Amino acid sequence: MGPTKELIDDVFRKKVLRARQATVEERFRAGPELFEMACEIAKWGIRDQHPGLDEAEVVAILRKRLAWRRERERSR
Repeated sequence: MGPTKELIDDVFRKKVLRARQATVEERFRAGPELFEMACEIAKWGIRDQHPGLDEAEVVAILRKRLAWRRERERSR
């Protein structure tokens, strides 16, 4: 059984409160950690869409998606 909506909401609320209290330096240093967390979440989604892929294939799809996003941002 996974976490309940109430637990997820409580954890999110606490993270938001901690982030609001963080200094600019702490927020800046959190960037790479947040990027890694976002990549892990994206990989979960890729695995859900393509359950038969191994880790290297999942990472390859993630890299393609990140490259696509960078190109899209450049073309704006």
